[in-house]
Amino acid sequence: MTAGHGESRMMLFPSAAGVNGKGHLVIGGCDTVALAEEFGTPLYIFDEAALRQKCAEFREEFGRRYGDVVIAYAGKAFVNRALALLLKEEGLGLDVVSGGELSIARSVAFPMEKIYFHGNNKSADELGMALEAKVGRIVIDNFAELEMLAEMAAQRGAKPDVLLRLTPGVDPHTHKHISTGIVDSKFGIPLTGAGEAVTRAMSAPSLNLTGLQFHLGSQIFELEPYVQAIRVILDLAAEMKSRHGFELRELDIGGGFAVQYTVDLPAPTVSDYAEAIVAAVNEKCREHSLDLPKLVIEPGRSIVGRAGVALYRIGVVKEIPGIRCYVSVDGGMADNIRPALYSAQYEAVVANRMNGKTARMVTIAGKFCESGDILIKDVDLPEVVAGDVLAVPDCGAYCLAMGSNYNASLKPAIVLVNNGQARLIRRRETYEDLLRCDMV
Repeated sequence: MTAGHGESRMMLFPSAAGVNGKGHLVIGGCDTVALAEEFGTPLYIFDEAALRQKCAEFREEFGRRYGDVVIAYAGKAFVNRALALLLKEEGLGLDVVSGGELSIARSVAFPMEKIYFHGNNKSADELGMALEAKVGRIVIDNFAELEMLAEMAAQRGAKPDVLLRLTPGVDPHTHKHISTGIVDSKFGIPLTGAGEAVTRAMSAPSLNLTGLQFHLGSQIFELEPYVQAIRVILDLAAEMKSRHGFELRELDIGGGFAVQYTVDLPAPTVSDYAEAIVAAVNEKCREHSLDLPKLVIEPGRSIVGRAGVALYRIGVVKEIPGIRCYVSVDGGMADNIRPALYSAQYEAVVANRMNGKTARMVTIAGKFCESGDILIKDVDLPEVVAGDVLAVPDCGAYCLAMGSNYNASLKPAIVLVNNGQARLIRRRETYEDLLRCDMV
């Protein structure tokens, strides 16, 4: 490859990505420019080999350090039927947070015993779905849910396995919009109420309390917050054992493992996270003479993030002399709201001219009617013209999951690529799709 603007940014794409003789970006053995022509843009591409490799990496790195560990993919990052089927094939569990995500899992016969059902405001209908499906674990988020679930389970003659979600009061040092383990959070039971929650769950004849759960947040680049939170929760577990006879059989530490989005901000490796987390669990269990519990982790972004690449077609190039050059693309905040929501940063390359030399700094703007619809504020690119294809790496997580039909736009198509073959796993929406639910 001739040194071009994309050379350093290739580290952000799936590991097998490359550049062909035409100077085009290749993902999963497929020419991305050809994919844009065939399927249109915006287009989201997932590299199947990259997905499977990441699943295997989590299984291996945690599995070789800890005897009983469950890798439960966090579906909120992105899940559809094809991805749920792939996760099933890889032997992972699945963390769902809604009846919709549970329905996707059921549609591909995902093993219900491997489902962890989260959520801070589960409806009675959703809890009913979970009981009917006999999901593996229902993660109780608050006292109101504890009472409702106990009553519903008793009425149905069921006894679901449950975890209690606690807020350990640990600051993960991430953006406030994706921080969930602090005391002031809509999620979980504060430590001040943990004792009461444990005793009430243990005394409910229709519930089987198997363990405790916490989740610190997302994009956590530091290892120490995990260590701190594990110590806090295992100290609590030891206290609850001494006072109430509580046996911790399962410890779910959530996810939040960071992904590198820009060339200058590397993230810890899966091995780094595994080493710190397992060491902390072992240390505290020895200190309190606790039996080692089943360890559950819930990676989402860190499995699917880098496997996904977004393709856009460049349209208007607007030069404001002495101020800025806006390069507008045919997508934006409707398919990736992360930059507008919490200032997420991305890199980009021109997929049809990977060998092109950097010429100038531009701002990548979306097509939607909001001034905040900016995908990338400043990025160095070759000179671009209408019709060029822009590729944005690390778009596998939360882009599609938080997508909308803002401005009555159509949700993009998704293709899964592997060994030079591309398979459509979600067709592009049509205008008929937009109108289908409307009543006149």
